[in-house]
Amino acid sequence: MTPREVLALCRERDLNAVDLRFMDFPGTQKHFTRPLSRLTEASFEEGFGFDGSGMRGWQAVNESDLLVVPQADTAMVDPFMDRTLALTCTVRDPVTGEDYPKDPRNIARNAERYMRSLGIADEAMIGPEAEFFVFDSVAFDSNTHESFYHLDSAEGQWTRGRRAPFPTAQGPSGTGVGSDGVSNSGYQVRQGEGYFPTPPTDTLQSLRSEIMAVLEEVGIAAEGHHHEIATAGQCEVDMRFAPLLRTADNLLRYKYVVKNVAARRGKTATFMPKPLYDDAGNGLHLHLSLWKDGAPLFAGGNYGGLSDTALHALGGILQHAPALFAFCCPTTNSYKRLVPGFEAPVNLTYSYRNRSAAVRIPVNAQRPEDKRFEFRVPDPSCNAHLACAALLMAALDGIQNRTDPGPPLDKDLYDLGSEEVRDVPPVPATLAEALSALRNDHEFLLRGDVFTEDVIDTWIRVKTEHEVQAVRRRPHPHEFALYYDV
Repeated sequence: MTPREVLALCRERDLNAVDLRFMDFPGTQKHFTRPLSRLTEASFEEGFGFDGSGMRGWQAVNESDLLVVPQADTAMVDPFMDRTLALTCTVRDPVTGEDYPKDPRNIARNAERYMRSLGIADEAMIGPEAEFFVFDSVAFDSNTHESFYHLDSAEGQWTRGRRAPFPTAQGPSGTGVGSDGVSNSGYQVRQGEGYFPTPPTDTLQSLRSEIMAVLEEVGIAAEGHHHEIATAGQCEVDMRFAPLLRTADNLLRYKYVVKNVAARRGKTATFMPKPLYDDAGNGLHLHLSLWKDGAPLFAGGNYGGLSDTALHALGGILQHAPALFAFCCPTTNSYKRLVPGFEAPVNLTYSYRNRSAAVRIPVNAQRPEDKRFEFRVPDPSCNAHLACAALLMAALDGIQNRTDPGPPLDKDLYDLGSEEVRDVPPVPATLAEALSALRNDHEFLLRGDVFTEDVIDTWIRVKTEHEVQAVRRRPHPHEFALYYDV
């Protein structure tokens, strides 16, 4: 869409408000709303002012003014707000008129521009697989004298033992409603057996279908949906691959749709990497392929049907993987997902078919245009614009330096003996380790002014102060179970 076409759409749909959206440094979507009369063709160049000092890691209060500049090709009629147009914006410095270097969307745009400037490829296609949980309710708090969480789901195997008494205030006899008001159908998902069950065990079929329909309505091509492997409502609704910037934009819109569809059905959705102990966590698997002049660059005659270009890109990603974790797995909770036994990667290697490797080459991608590899490390707590940009920069570094990814490992990495595992580098064990790796290895991100030293420094500082230190200093609820009676 052009700005003129956007304004025509507003008249056609009788809209009366414009919602201006951008993402902060950690990757949370922010917004403010203006009357539609304030939106003109000039707005798409001049932008709208806001206070950048209110965003974590951005401006100081004495230089707080920033601009959001709406992007016409992101326009959508919001399906959850009355008569409202939503526009994704980039952030600009009002003094210099230049793109704001800490805007994650600008960083993703810069990564695409840098790729094209090298002449290696003109499109980086990314296909995301984002997993999430839908719970019936959640309660949590953390303060000086208490810290707890409680999750509830009619699908959770822990609800199987609830008994529904004869008539109570909560429900008539035979409804299956227990004394706590929670229904018990007896069709709970057993732990680790949540992959592809049919209703009535799968209670979220219609909710996922609604999510898929709304995604299509707002311009995101969906591939399908299914129940995921964990108990208690783990879901996946897949999107079709798209160029890097569009994919990152789509992931923000995807989260918005998932959370709002769940909310209007009286449920709650979370993209937290590991909300349940001893069960599968939420991943964000990213399928990467590079294209030039409409031709795929990853198909060839090497291992897994990959080209030299693909193997070198893969080598760059594995070489810089510890640093990539700082953007791809950016929460302390992320590292509770990266443990053996749940199809999450625990070693930095690659393989054909093997889902326990950090990089998997899909066996069903046989046509040249389908040839790609899947980076299984990220989780959906990440800032998609930063994670995708960093992934591309590592791949480009590998191609430029013809980085050898080493031999593949086709065994189950969870069952390797001590001799075999010795030569396979592990993933970082904590967010602090990943941030340290980023501190020591980020030169590849600075090329083409895609990332800046200030962006790297601020990311490490904000993550350390607000997350690593905040968790490190607090008693953990499980520590009471372990140590209260010492």
